[in-house]
This record gives sequence, structure tokens and C-alpha cells, in this order.
Amino acid sequence: MNKTRLALIGAGMIGKRHLKAMREVDEAELVAIVDTKTDIQQFAQQWSVPFFSSSEEMLQALEPEGVIVCTPTEIHLEPVIASLEHGAHVLVEKPITPSLEEAQKIISTSQQTSREVLVGHHRRHYGILQKTRQLIQERALGQLIAVQGMWTTRKADDYYEPEWRKLRSSGPVLINLIHEIDTLRYVCGEVLSLSAQVRGGIRNHPKEETAVLVMELENGVLGTFLLSDVTPSPWTWEHGTGENTGFPKSGQNAYRFVGTEACFEFPNLTLWRPDGKPDWNHPMRRKDLSMPLEDAYIVQCRHFCKVIRKQEKPRITAEDATRTLAATLAVFEASESGKLVCL
Repeated sequence: MNKTRLALIGAGMIGKRHLKAMREVDEAELVAIVDTKTDIQQFAQQWSVPFFSSSEEMLQALEPEGVIVCTPTEIHLEPVIASLEHGAHVLVEKPITPSLEEAQKIISTSQQTSREVLVGHHRRHYGILQKTRQLIQERALGQLIAVQGMWTTRKADDYYEPEWRKLRSSGPVLINLIHEIDTLRYVCGEVLSLSAQVRGGIRNHPKEETAVLVMELENGVLGTFLLSDVTPSPWTWEHGTGENTGFPKSGQNAYRFVGTEACFEFPNLTLWRPDGKPDWNHPMRRKDLSMPLEDAYIVQCRHFCKVIRKQEKPRITAEDATRTLAATLAVFEASESGKLVCL
């Protein structure tokens, strides 16, 4: 088998998660690790691959077919552009960039170089999300009326030891809520407008800590979402699914979709349907539609290799991810202006 030559830029927490997945993908071959921290060199030796302290140095020395960019959000742009200009396809962690202007530069460079840019909204690679989207599109709930979601947990104090994690570009809106916005867009359709309130002050970091959103999505669907990284709770995607070992599994659902004929809890796929006419006089019957949870990072890495080989189209492109970014950034605009933001 001809393996797809991949390089990793940024070997921090999320970068190591991609490397763990790569071990399980026969189609992928790691050819280099890039990081500004010299102690990562020992880590590269464990993988028996060259270590570089800059992306430009690596790209000059090697010709990877694909590059996975896992640097902090505010420095996504340079390694993505450089990789594209050296002929590599790119998988960049979400958010694609901290600003729409930088995202557009990536889109333009991708078009000019005829290279694909995939963005790491990895939830799109889960079967449970595909199933939920199918149920909504096939009107298993009747007409979708509204959706309610929450992501509430207290991040550990040592998470904030790197100073960059205290900044707005690495706060819960751009790091965590952006996953939820992408989930809502993928399942329900585009966010048409939103209003929001954002607060901080518990940890006295420059970033925000809590946000509340009211949204209108396509087809008249209304939605609310509560986000906070300063309150311990069982109600996050990660706690509900057990996706991340750092979030002990609670099995609790974080989303509720309500329709004219039935309702649905997610991510554990619980369908509630009335026993008889859909009104309050008839009991609701529960149906468990749960399914095994695959490793989405493995699926994503395999997908990246197939995109490079022109065997699949990207599941989430730079253009698609930029629409998710626009809706997420609108949270700050709505909070700061005190006005409804139309997208």
C-alpha cells in the first residue's frame, strides 16, 4: 500500500490526539513533527521522524502530501498558507482562524493552489451525528420546531497554565461553542440570526466564561444554547459520550430537539413519541436508538488521506467552516452591541 505522507505542525494536546489516531490508520505515514518547543524533539524520536522548529524549515526539507495544523488558533494562518503554497493539502484544527479576514485568505490560497483545506470539526465524522441529521431531514419528529442545548463544565485550573488559553481567541466561545454551532448548522441548517449575552470574571481571565444564545435557524427553527467553562456539570457532549477520557462519562444528554410529532435527546439518541395522538393527554414512549461511538479522529484521518488521493470530497471545507466561524463570532458582536445580529 502506498501510504499518504503526513506532517504534523503543533504537537500539543490536540496534536497528540491526532497522532494517536494516525497510529490506527494504515493509509497514513507520519514524516515530520514541527513544534517551537524543543522538548518535543524527544517525542519525535519516539515516532522515528525528523523534528523541525518551524513549518517553513520542514516544508523546505520535505514534501508532505498533507499537513495537519494544530497550533494555537491565533497562529493558524502562517503554517496553513505555507503548506498550501508548498503543494500540500491541509487539515487545520477548528476554528479555521480567529477572524473572517484570515479565513478568507486561506480560502483564496486554497483555490489558487488547487489544494484542499479540511477543518477539524471532527464531530461530523461520528455516526451518532449522521443519524441525528438523518432523523431531522426525514422528519422523524414531524416539523422541527426548536432545539435546546448546553455545554457546561469547569475546566481544570492547570488547563490555563499556558497564557494563550486565557485569551479570547482560546476562550470557550471559539474553542467549545464553535463545535456546538457547527453541530446545529449541520443538523438543523444555517443560523439566520442570534442574540447573546456574554460574561466573565470568575477566574479574572481576559476571555469570556459564560454565554447564553437565542437563535433563529433555517425553516423557522428556534434555538437556545447555554455555554460555561466555570461550572461543574454532567451536561457536555464530551461527558455525555465519553469521547474524551479527561471528561468522565456521565451519559447525560446535552441537546433536545422538539418537533410537531416527537422529540429527541442527543447525543445518546433517545426518541420520545406519544402513544396515540400527539398531545398532552397521551403518554410519551421512549425508544433507544443508541449506537457504538467510533473514534472520530481515526475516521477523520482516514478521510483526509482519501481526500488527498481524490477518493472522497471534504466533509467540511474551509468555506463551510468559515460560515461556522461567522456564526460563532456573531456571539461577541451581539453581546457587545446589545442587538440582534443577522447573518
